[in-house]
Amino acid sequence: MAVLTTGTVGPATGPTVLLACREQQLDSVLALRRVAAHLGDLPRSTDNGHVLRGHALPGAALVCDEEATTARLARLGVPVLHLRSAPGAALAPLSADRLLARAQWPGWLEHPGGDRPTGLLAPVRLSRRRERRGTLLLLSFWDVPPPEAEAFAAGPLPALVREAVRRTGSCAVVGDTGLDRVRDATARLPGVTVDEAAAADADDLHARAELLLASPTLAAVALAQARRAPLAFLPALGAAQRDLAERVTRLVPVPVATDPTDPDLWQPPPAEEQWGAVGPGLDDLRGAQGVARTVRQLLLAPP
Repeated sequence: MAVLTTGTVGPATGPTVLLACREQQLDSVLALRRVAAHLGDLPRSTDNGHVLRGHALPGAALVCDEEATTARLARLGVPVLHLRSAPGAALAPLSADRLLARAQWPGWLEHPGGDRPTGLLAPVRLSRRRERRGTLLLLSFWDVPPPEAEAFAAGPLPALVREAVRRTGSCAVVGDTGLDRVRDATARLPGVTVDEAAAADADDLHARAELLLASPTLAAVALAQARRAPLAFLPALGAAQRDLAERVTRLVPVPVATDPTDPDLWQPPPAEEQWGAVGPGLDDLRGAQGVARTVRQLLLAPP
């Protein structure tokens, strides 16, 4: 979790953007990465929210989900864009003049209210490899009750991973929290890698993969929709995943990986069929560019 140190810091001396996210949450990590890709050569601090004693304040900040970091920066007078990367409560009101709040949310889903929606945050490169192999499994245990996470890791997950390797040749698991139990459950399976979202390039892995299996998350929906690529959901864990899965599957036919032997799971609907109901969505997929543009404005012409 991003934390700002206490102590006196000096006034801002240059146009530096501070970037911070909740490293234990898949949506948050990928949201920050996708926006940062559009910031070009702007000087930035990627210490995830730590302001060291005696260092100059940043000229602006992009904070994904970490409300404590946003509050701390706002009290220091730093212009902040707070981005909520996943469904949830809106940012609690803060007494700050230079604070903007946004939420990742696709235009084709009814918005639940709260912070201003941005559209989906798509990867900066939309192409996929012509020859693709293997399965990318995006797994989020963030805010999932521990008994649910433990039961899934011990039971359905190894069977899914084993079948993914058998059918596609390999399986790259990218997760956010609780990965020790995932590594334990898949340690003896050949062709499997397990990495933290903060350390792996999930968007690049997807460009190389044949199939995407993912926890119901906005990061995964954006990835599949932007590349018009097949998507299958892992069983939803926790209230937030169940709610998002229910909302998405009203419009998009997404198979659910409840039975690893189900052939439909490994042959999702063609892209035009799966994503046809929501259209090309080009404007809706420019959320990352829009957020980056706003961060630039905060940096160069703060309110």
